[in-house]
Amino acid sequence: MSVMSYLGAIGAAQREAMDADERVVIIGEDVEANVYGTTGGGKSRSDKGDFLQMYGKNRIRNTPISEEGIVGAAAGAAMTGLRPIVDLSYSSFLYMAMDQFVNQVAKNRYMFGGQASMPVVFRSAMFYGMNTGAHHSDRPYPMFMNVPGLKIIAPSSPSDAKGLLRAAIDSDDPVLTFEACLLWGTKEEVDDNEFWIPLGVARTVREGTDVTVVAISGSVPEAILAAEDLAAEGVSVEIIDPRTLVPLDRDAIVRSVVKTGRLVVAEPAHRTCGAAAEISAIVAEDAFDALRAPIVRVTAPDMQIPFSPSLESQMYPTRLTIAAAIRRVLDLEPALTSASIIR
Repeated sequence: MSVMSYLGAIGAAQREAMDADERVVIIGEDVEANVYGTTGGGKSRSDKGDFLQMYGKNRIRNTPISEEGIVGAAAGAAMTGLRPIVDLSYSSFLYMAMDQFVNQVAKNRYMFGGQASMPVVFRSAMFYGMNTGAHHSDRPYPMFMNVPGLKIIAPSSPSDAKGLLRAAIDSDDPVLTFEACLLWGTKEEVDDNEFWIPLGVARTVREGTDVTVVAISGSVPEAILAAEDLAAEGVSVEIIDPRTLVPLDRDAIVRSVVKTGRLVVAEPAHRTCGAAAEISAIVAEDAFDALRAPIVRVTAPDMQIPFSPSLESQMYPTRLTIAAAIRRVLDLEPALTSASIIR
């Protein structure tokens, strides 16, 4: 075990995968110039090693600034034998390649009757909470959850980032991984040896008996802080991190809600048709009889992201809004309005 940052764990997973399989390649904008095997001119460092020097230009390849071309090239490379890791930088840039994602990457294995697999990983970073404005702050994973054929992961810890990425690279299906840039600097002890975390298996972050909080991506550490605050008040909070959004570990979520009888879902994406809406629907369908209070979602409101730091800071779930939602489902704050929860 050694202490790794979130990005360091991603770099370790990439290095281990490239050492294990010469078909694994990294492509993206400026990946050759960045000695850390990821784009961003140094601000997205993901390993303490010169990837270009270690693996050469045949396996670390710069691309033009054309997301549609990058994704299309990666899809073709995957179908003809390589296993690309594609660094697309900002998650908002995925929109430029929507046709390739939806009509090629997601459909080709099905359309060709399984004659070709699609072993490709697309990394992107959600730069929300950093005052980068509306064009660079999106958290678009919910819209990709609606596309059959794509697997979606959103790690919230360094260990999960490493283990899930290894599983994604080894998958014969396309995987989109969404990294909250606010988590990049977080550190914890991570196994130095190779390990894999199966896709579709949730993690119980904290055991509890009074209420279940399902938290996604950057909302996980905020949920932990809220649970710690409420523990001092005698409230026992169970926290579930799905980690993989497609496939989603429905059973783990339902089991927890059956145990606690209450559900709060926290995620940084917009409220309408988000992952929180899907999780709420699953629990309403499969565990309605176990609910002792209405489900509460803590999400970003359906509005564009303001550039103003003071305005943007109110957009996403925090320890305070998550704690307020927990108190609401426990009927500890009956006068609280849903509008104050949504903020």
